[in-house]
Amino acid sequence: MKVIVIAALCCALIVPAVAAEGPLELAHEGYFYTGIQRLPDGTGVTGQMFVEYQIPAHLTAPYPIVMIHGNYQNGSNFLGTPDDREGWREYFVRRGYAVYVVDQPSRGRSDYAASNGPTGLPNTEGIERQFTAIERYNLWPQAKLHTQWPGTGMAGDPAFDQAEAAQQPSLRDNVRMDALNRVAGTQLLQRIGPAILLTHSRSGAIGWVIANDSKGLVKGIIAIEPSGPPFVDVVPVSMKGPVPVRDFGIAYDALTYDPPVTSRADLDPEEEAESQGPDMVRCWLPKAPHRLVNLVGVPVMILTGEASYHAGYDQCTSRFLTHAGVANDWIKLGDRGIHGNGHMMMWEKNNLEIAGVIADWVEAKVK
Repeated sequence: MKVIVIAALCCALIVPAVAAEGPLELAHEGYFYTGIQRLPDGTGVTGQMFVEYQIPAHLTAPYPIVMIHGNYQNGSNFLGTPDDREGWREYFVRRGYAVYVVDQPSRGRSDYAASNGPTGLPNTEGIERQFTAIERYNLWPQAKLHTQWPGTGMAGDPAFDQAEAAQQPSLRDNVRMDALNRVAGTQLLQRIGPAILLTHSRSGAIGWVIANDSKGLVKGIIAIEPSGPPFVDVVPVSMKGPVPVRDFGIAYDALTYDPPVTSRADLDPEEEAESQGPDMVRCWLPKAPHRLVNLVGVPVMILTGEASYHAGYDQCTSRFLTHAGVANDWIKLGDRGIHGNGHMMMWEKNNLEIAGVIADWVEAKVK
């Protein structure tokens, strides 16, 4: 049951929160692990991915949705919001979807293994300036439009403190992160059958490699502000300019291209002479077309918030996919009359309105 906690100096009053749509009716819920790799010395396992699921009593959607969180996060991203409203998992279960929510390997309930390398964690101010109070710092042109965070977005505010408490150390080795997730994610799909992937931020790259290795099992990809833009990092809060990363364009780990690609040099990216519009970065794209043969034919949505730092470069991911033969729909929330969202839109005040945009796209495009 969801609760609202009102804290006093000496005690706390627990008040049940009543869902607007009534009790959630489930046929089944549970969990399992995929990606299990036994250590050579016999001392334990590594690579495991924790997967929790809910199956609605009235299952109407033909395919389940697998929700994969981003960097420094865990599956709680989708279970609710920092101010205790319904999250995306509950929304889609109510809409008739089976939903699987993961904790990436070495994160959350997927135990960290030292063999996977060192980790990093953002500091308090970094969370404020990039996610929760971006309008105060105004580090990119769209940031001033941010209005949807539930609270002040600053340390000490109850919703912020809940959001910061959810942050967890994340692997620094991006290739290792992709490699672990592609194994565990592919095994997940082999277990549950055809499904729709919903990725966010850093897990955007993970979604591409899982789909690459699971041909026929990925029926659609919902890429919420996916890791990008292709080839370089231009996160405005770094203020350092483009930093070469993602040798395979949209992923750190290998993807299947035609003609084949074994390194960044095979794609030979070049920066476009002019950006696609005001307040947009110039994209890096391959000089010659290389088709992402295992993603061709998979419906793809790229969803971007009006105030997010992604508003300046998600067009590059869309253009890269188009050049690689992967049709996609780049949906800008502002163009849909949904204003003021930052990068953590699944937690923001209008999160269920955004979930409705996603569900409408799935029901129109995923067959």
